[in-house]
Amino acid sequence: MKYLSVCLFFFLGFIFNLSSQELPSKQKVLEKMTLANNYFLNKWPDPTQTIVTNKTRPSNLWTRGTYFEGLMQLYYINNNATLYKYAVDWGTFHKWQPTYTGTTPTRIADNQCCFQTYIELYQIEPKPDRIAMLKLSLDDMVNSTKVDDWWWIDALHMAMPVFAKYGNVTSDNKYYEKMFDLYNHTKTIEGGPGLYNPADSLWYRDKDYLPPTVSPNGLPVYWSRGNGWVFAALTRTLDVLPLEAPHREEYLTTFKQMAGKLIQLQRADGFWNCNLGDQNDYGGKETSGTVFYTFGLAWGINHNVLDSAIYYPTVVKGWNGLVNSALHSNGSLGYVQSAGSKPADGQPLTYDKMPDFDDFALGGFLLAGSEVYRLAKDSNLINSNKNLVENTFKLITYPNPGTSSINIQYKTNSKNSLLKIVNPIGQIVYSYKSENLDEVNLRWYGETNDGVRLPNGIYIVFLECNSKTMSTKVFLKR
Repeated sequence: MKYLSVCLFFFLGFIFNLSSQELPSKQKVLEKMTLANNYFLNKWPDPTQTIVTNKTRPSNLWTRGTYFEGLMQLYYINNNATLYKYAVDWGTFHKWQPTYTGTTPTRIADNQCCFQTYIELYQIEPKPDRIAMLKLSLDDMVNSTKVDDWWWIDALHMAMPVFAKYGNVTSDNKYYEKMFDLYNHTKTIEGGPGLYNPADSLWYRDKDYLPPTVSPNGLPVYWSRGNGWVFAALTRTLDVLPLEAPHREEYLTTFKQMAGKLIQLQRADGFWNCNLGDQNDYGGKETSGTVFYTFGLAWGINHNVLDSAIYYPTVVKGWNGLVNSALHSNGSLGYVQSAGSKPADGQPLTYDKMPDFDDFALGGFLLAGSEVYRLAKDSNLINSNKNLVENTFKLITYPNPGTSSINIQYKTNSKNSLLKIVNPIGQIVYSYKSENLDEVNLRWYGETNDGVRLPNGIYIVFLECNSKTMSTKVFLKR
């Protein structure tokens, strides 16, 4: 009996190890995203409700702004009108203004984080009031020679994608140039040598952590979530930055350098430690850095800038670790470091201990899920031909985000497949039905089936067959 028990133990371990080497199906990924998001919506049914921890803060704080980044990506997958309304109600309540400053333009990156969602909502419904204060704030910075506003690396995530998105909308390189000046100061000048260490491909949180500052064990302090903020910033910037935009290659090079380092530092359980420079400086699972790394690495594979053979196992370990070890059955997330600036903040971390803010890690989890969803397979939807819909859908908006025509190519194992292009408020603007097994090659020029020219903006592409659905987004811009 003892021999049989031991054999069963190793057999089950072998099966689990095999299953952990692959991502779950798209449906399973979406279920986990929805579970986590529903937990938050049930806790915060009113998006305008102030955030109360040690003090009262407005609900367009940077923590909540990060959540809405993830919510929008979930919305682009499920097209749930409730999520769209939740985001619009949030922006409308705050009059599309930055955090704290109201009608006064702000240079503070944290106060600009909410702009990331405001501008996406503008791209869905181009109402000028949604980006009026965004424009004033960015123009105030563009028209200034000051470049040291982003003196801590979290700021790159909070504000860098705002410049990239607005530059894409306006087609004005001055926003790309100012973004680079601010970024370059952070990377190469701040504190003397800059906050990026090219030798380690990692970032110090701010100048206080530059050498000679070290961990208690005499090793560098590379705060995990801080590096996660940077990795997410590069990812969200590259996601919308046109191929011809100035300095794009610089961001891509740094992204790849970080990616190469990060896969060396992942723990066996799929997480990353709080200090990437010292595994024994509050070593242990940490969720808020892990979600951003999983997000960026999956995006890199989906957009053909990272080699899937090298990086896919890291994404698998990261996502499976998150959903199996950090995600609670009620949708909350464990092992999340509270707001802070260093590995010691919020310690100790446990599965059951909840952080002071429950929104920024969830936003990162939804960002990660959105790219893992696109990377995951669904054998019930498509056959094993190399020309799979995953591989073609991921090319729709890349390598040149914001394009006037969309190449769509897919092959299914269903004689009846339906392609739908939907505007983000749920209206079908174009559809194509295939009644055979042949490969479908389609170029969409931003027109309805009747040839009516559609406005620029974000659209969602759905493919339905075998009672399954998959989707992705595209930014149409002529």
